[in-house]
Amino acid sequence: MGTPHRILSQDELNRALIERQMLRERADLGAFATIERLFGIQAQEPKSPYIGLWTRLENFRAEELEDLLVSRHAVRILLMRGTIHLVSAQDALALRPLTQIKLDRELQSGPFASRLRGLDLDAVAEAGRKILEDTPQGTADAGKRLLERWPDREHTVLGNALRNKLALVQLPPRGLWHRSGRAVCTTLEAWLDQEQHPMSLETLVLRYLKAFGPATVMDAQQWSGLTRLAETFEALRPQLVTFGNEAGKELFDLPDAPRPDPGTPVPVRLLPEFDNILLAHADRRRVIADDRLGVVVGGKPTVLVDGYVVATWSITKDSTITVDYLDSLPPSRQKAVAEECDRLQDWIRT
Repeated sequence: MGTPHRILSQDELNRALIERQMLRERADLGAFATIERLFGIQAQEPKSPYIGLWTRLENFRAEELEDLLVSRHAVRILLMRGTIHLVSAQDALALRPLTQIKLDRELQSGPFASRLRGLDLDAVAEAGRKILEDTPQGTADAGKRLLERWPDREHTVLGNALRNKLALVQLPPRGLWHRSGRAVCTTLEAWLDQEQHPMSLETLVLRYLKAFGPATVMDAQQWSGLTRLAETFEALRPQLVTFGNEAGKELFDLPDAPRPDPGTPVPVRLLPEFDNILLAHADRRRVIADDRLGVVVGGKPTVLVDGYVVATWSITKDSTITVDYLDSLPPSRQKAVAEECDRLQDWIRT
């Protein structure tokens, strides 16, 4: 009979996640190193990574991230779970090949599947590659060009096929803080002048645990959009430590990763839309209650108090931040939330 796992409480899992996601204390670290340490930042909303970095870093300046995008050290690209992420250039080249299976599956069973039936998707992708590498443009625009060869199809459907079949980077000014623009794309290979080189699944799991552990196999699959990772965890088991959670599931972790005391104080933090801390686990109760997941799905920025989601926030046209509480908080906690909102308002207005 094996040794029983030590059970980690929700508060212990919360503090571990808060620590690894750099939300306990703002770090004196550069944006590039942070993006790699976090293993990517969710970026469906073009400006959300700026808020995500501001809430984690001392003295973060929006220009620092803008420079990374313009200099091609970081890119915005479709990755985990078929969503746009901000990642370092090298992580994009290593992660994007691993997502292809899920993106191909989406084309076969997603909303466009019936309208893609009978189409040679590899031929569409190759034709689209030439168009987008010659002249970066939106995928729907490239789809219109493809109508010359496939006139019986819809340009939006052809464009969606390119979105899934090709590793497409959204080019600046899309994603810049001080100005933005529509999603104009070219291929990752053309933008970086490098070929994709998939990282091993072992490396993927180890980096995931470093950023989000302790975690179950299902947690890692939820974050990545990949399946059948149990074999990878088993291969890594001799290098890892294991725990149990309150639901009786096995958790894996790196031996030397931080697992702070559950009573460790955590300051108020404002999170942007779809922050990865809310999306990186199958069981998200370590940071948000099940009955509140709708605020994440709805794309609302959230407020962490004592490590847990207790409110949503929004910003008006004059950069005033308003808070909608989900819980009744004592005056001292509300004061701390108001002070953090003031700090963000000041940063946005500079």
